[in-house]
Amino acid sequence: MELKIGSQELARALGRSQGIVERKSTMPILSHVLLEASNGNQLQLSATDLDLSVTSQHACEVAKEGGLAVSAKHLYEIVRALPEQTVTLKRAANNYLEVRSGPSEFRIVGLPAEDFPALPRFENLNFVEIDPKSLLDQIDRTFFAASNDETRYNLNGVFFEPQGPLLRLVATDGHRLAVSERPLAGDFGLKKGVILPKKGLQELRKLLTEAADSAEEKPVAQLGFAENSAVFRRSGVSLVMRLIEGLFPDYKQVIPKPGEKIVTLGRLRFLETLRRVSLLSSDKSHAVKLELSAGTLRVLSQNPDLGDAREDVPVEYAGDPLKIGFNSRYLTDVVAALKADDVRLELADDLSPGVLKGAGEPDAGYTAVVMPMRI
Repeated sequence: MELKIGSQELARALGRSQGIVERKSTMPILSHVLLEASNGNQLQLSATDLDLSVTSQHACEVAKEGGLAVSAKHLYEIVRALPEQTVTLKRAANNYLEVRSGPSEFRIVGLPAEDFPALPRFENLNFVEIDPKSLLDQIDRTFFAASNDETRYNLNGVFFEPQGPLLRLVATDGHRLAVSERPLAGDFGLKKGVILPKKGLQELRKLLTEAADSAEEKPVAQLGFAENSAVFRRSGVSLVMRLIEGLFPDYKQVIPKPGEKIVTLGRLRFLETLRRVSLLSSDKSHAVKLELSAGTLRVLSQNPDLGDAREDVPVEYAGDPLKIGFNSRYLTDVVAALKADDVRLELADDLSPGVLKGAGEPDAGYTAVVMPMRI
């Protein structure tokens, strides 16, 4: 194998692999990327952790075909530090990779391409064209609510549920819930919703961001499903992730009916107040108390070891007083995900969940539910 390629192009390709490769795996090959040079003057670069894989194609000058697996981390660091705009990669004896750029020369220990795990391949997949910006926005508005508790594996991802002309994304960790709905043009052919894993979504976000930030007037991306996998592709790159097996809970039962107490307040002011007051909240519970009265919402925190804080926020509310506690981080995550100028907070009593929505068109189709805390 021998080829010449642009340093920036190779660095971009290797950058995509960094979140996928397994650095502490019992299989050393999973910390490697597979480089394959073909006679079509193309370099194919692949990385996998057996549950998630990314493959990309890049134009280059191929002098000799072949393949080799090398450390993803070390090759990436080397390529980013190269002095010239082009780099030559050459497979040497005993599976070494020679990297040359201007006056710099490196020799990296590699492994035979044959040792690299076989990557999943799907044929005749039913792909649906998606708007990268729209899907990225839906993921960003729900991802934070997914659980980190590995014993509740069915909550360790985002529920992807096409509903006729709508695409609904749902995430919950049992203490909060986030739901985002957007129009969808296309049929994925799914009989029921599927659960996309958090690690796969983190990598998907990077590719969607690439597409959204590209110079293309209308970036094209496609998503499809086969067996127990989701496949994303756009020009020159594809991502395959294994879906989480298990049943997602009936989230519709968690969303309460509109509360009697409806509060409207400025989004940025509420967000800044929560961040300030929570500075003195408990490190474990992050608890804040909301005291609601006509025209005012008082936000309080108290920590026996540190002290207490309070701040009053003007609101649109004329109902009965109410005192209720929440985890400040849960509220902050939701308010930060909203786009409208005002937040709509729906409450029933001190033991019922709070429902947050954006009071404007930018947040249409988005609902978040946060369970209360006893304080």
